[in-house]
Amino acid sequence: MSDCTCKGFQYQQGNGTCYPKALLFNGRTFPTPFARAMYIKLPSSLDLSGIPIPQSTISDSTPSRLHCEHVSTMNTEPFPSPSEASEEGSKWFYLYGFVAAFFVIEVFFFGFAWHFVLRKELRSSQVWAAEEGYRVMTSHFRMYSYRELVRATERFRHELGWGGSGVAYKGVLDDSRVVAVKRLENVKQDREELQGELHVIARINHMNLVRIYGFCSERFHRLLVLEYVENGSLASILFSSRILLQWKQRFNIALGVAKGLAYLHHECLEWIIHCNLKPENVLLDENLEPKITDFGLAKLLSRSGSNQNVSRARGTIGYIAPEWISGLPITSKVDVYSYGVVLLELVAGARIFDLIVAEDDKVHAMLNKFIKMIRYRLDREGSLWLAEFVDSRLGGEFNCLQAKALLQLAVSCLEEDRKRRPTMESIVESILSVDSSTC
Repeated sequence: MSDCTCKGFQYQQGNGTCYPKALLFNGRTFPTPFARAMYIKLPSSLDLSGIPIPQSTISDSTPSRLHCEHVSTMNTEPFPSPSEASEEGSKWFYLYGFVAAFFVIEVFFFGFAWHFVLRKELRSSQVWAAEEGYRVMTSHFRMYSYRELVRATERFRHELGWGGSGVAYKGVLDDSRVVAVKRLENVKQDREELQGELHVIARINHMNLVRIYGFCSERFHRLLVLEYVENGSLASILFSSRILLQWKQRFNIALGVAKGLAYLHHECLEWIIHCNLKPENVLLDENLEPKITDFGLAKLLSRSGSNQNVSRARGTIGYIAPEWISGLPITSKVDVYSYGVVLLELVAGARIFDLIVAEDDKVHAMLNKFIKMIRYRLDREGSLWLAEFVDSRLGGEFNCLQAKALLQLAVSCLEEDRKRRPTMESIVESILSVDSSTC
């Protein structure tokens, strides 16, 4: 009782062991097999009246005054009152609550920020992946040196054919790809302008269009590296006895060419007019699937500013629309007109000049008369007349409904007034809607 540092003690019943307590932190108890009584020293001034608190039986017969002047103040601080203890506990409760709430808010904030940044980075990575995929997809388009192409073509030894844009040669690249190398004539653009325009054309990808793999522009050399198509041009097959195209193959060629032109006119990011569609510019692969070539080159050749000059450079007599000659602005309807002529040749198996006899300056007039005759006989005689017009080499083995539909389309494509000609999209729909059953 006279020890100033003693705040209380525990007394173990049975063996009389005493455990003095210098500091009391809390009232927590721990399970123990021994019974212990806790005695706490309280200030004598504390009013305990009315509170049933067990009193210690320990007494000192000679009360003495405690002398605590030399005891550390750390150990002699008075017990806090219940109100002070409650206030202190509340402070810690609010402090811990504030820290916990702040921590939760921080976690939420960082989680939201991380999610936002991650989504942004993921979106950026997806865009990058798409761009990278597109770059890889189009990486086949590249510049070739003139020496590479001389080596690939064995010094331009194997000629494939000649067209309005130049001569094409067969070649084999270093990666063993078989290609067609076309030497362009009358190209006026400088290297940068040519490269920019060819990059636009090279992005075009359709099963009925010949792919462009690259180009060469060194000094005065201008060459294109193109997809090699095995069976050559439609003209070399249709107008010869090398391969007899059956009716089903001709109908499929008409559909494929229409799809290719519809893609150029309506689906490309940059509107492209072929300007010189004819059987020589329709190639056939190993499955006789048509692929249009020389598309987009009208903008590269002999750009002298007038429609007349362009028509002389690009057009072919018998296939060019009347507006070429009259000097009207050129639209996609010039390709529709040329397609109509190709349809007539596909069905008849003969050149348009074999169907009409006329001098160059009278081709349109004679063709108009020929179209009026076809329209008249289709209206009056119907399917009975078809056998006279369809290629006789087929021996009558053709679908008369399909033949009639193709001739009706050809007539509409060859309208003198271009506004009355159909679009290539509507032509594709018309061909697809034709019943495949026989007459």
